[in-house]
Amino acid sequence: MSATPPSPLSEGTSPAKPWWSAPPGVWTALAWCAGLVFTFLIRLRLPGEEEPAVIAGVVLYRWDGLVFLALATALALDGSRLLSRRPLAAVGRLLAAAVTGTMPLSVGEIPLAQFLAVDVALYFIAAARSRRTGGIAVVMALGTLAGFLATRWLSGWNTGTSSELAVALTAVVAWLMGTSAHQSRVHADELREQATAQAVADERLHIARELHDMVAHSMGIVALQAGAARRVIDTQPARAREALGEVETTSRETLAGLRRMLGALREAELVDGGLHEGPVRAPGLADVDRLAASTTAAGVRVEVRWLGERRPLPPEIDRSAYRIVQESVTNVVRHADTRACRVTLDCGDDELSIEVVDDGRGHGEKADTGYGLVGMRERVGLLHGEFAAGPRDEGGFRVAARLPLPAGVR
Repeated sequence: MSATPPSPLSEGTSPAKPWWSAPPGVWTALAWCAGLVFTFLIRLRLPGEEEPAVIAGVVLYRWDGLVFLALATALALDGSRLLSRRPLAAVGRLLAAAVTGTMPLSVGEIPLAQFLAVDVALYFIAAARSRRTGGIAVVMALGTLAGFLATRWLSGWNTGTSSELAVALTAVVAWLMGTSAHQSRVHADELREQATAQAVADERLHIARELHDMVAHSMGIVALQAGAARRVIDTQPARAREALGEVETTSRETLAGLRRMLGALREAELVDGGLHEGPVRAPGLADVDRLAASTTAAGVRVEVRWLGERRPLPPEIDRSAYRIVQESVTNVVRHADTRACRVTLDCGDDELSIEVVDDGRGHGEKADTGYGLVGMRERVGLLHGEFAAGPRDEGGFRVAARLPLPAGVR
């Protein structure tokens, strides 16, 4: 058997992540660099302009101004590096970088370009951290802006209060957007947990139904055969041996079915241990005749009538239809006090109809004490069908179900 050459990705290398999934610190550093480039651009005369949008300060292009900008950049990059591990310390460094980077600009407020990295950090902190951490970060940012204005105002220098209010507004908006993203993620996690819990509950209910249907039917047959053997063991030993053989066969089949079901539940473990026996085929309508034969051999004759065209059905409908028939026949064996019942399966164009009727006298309160009818009703409800069960006017009991067929099998 030829082997396919491994691809480069299968040799320990993982596929490259898209650029937009970069860590928050990378985005924060890029925001600082973008703001720094913008700071220089608006102080140059760009094409189409008669003069620069902002007049460069005297200190900006001197050595001391460039030192301040280099120091601010170092603080911003260090803060970006710490953002994922120590968010509040990272915000402190980014705020220090904003203040330091503003000093050589000769302006009365911290410009938005110098505060852009802080806004990006506020968004990521509010989105990924607790509400308390996000709140402290935004208070630090607003406090820094207020402290910068207060310092200039008390020193008698020009103060750009209006522009600083706009910068403060961007910080609040970034924090609100991050908080909204955090709440959306928490809500999505809650929905995912609820869906997981519901899936587990549904699977447990499914397993309980399968076990009930399998064990209840088999034990009904065992009880019937054992009773027959007890009655004839002295007068007809051959008939008693035959009945006991049926008890043994049914018991072995039930145990094998239980082992297969438990094996399916532990499939991953069995595969790892090398004990897996292959896929487990769930019973379906193809097994109804065998079910009827085993029940008839146990003493309750089951007549099966097929109407319409027999064709492959979706697995969930095929399995549920078989379980409905099985449970109905089991109830006849256990409760009906009759020697015969009739099963009618009508596969029409739009739906599958199931009917199980008997002429017994034993149905009544005893028939409703277990989970059989409840399980059948749940199966039909999950398939958006209709279910009815109750005594017949002419005597006996009737179980009827209608399962709609999807368009693909009509």
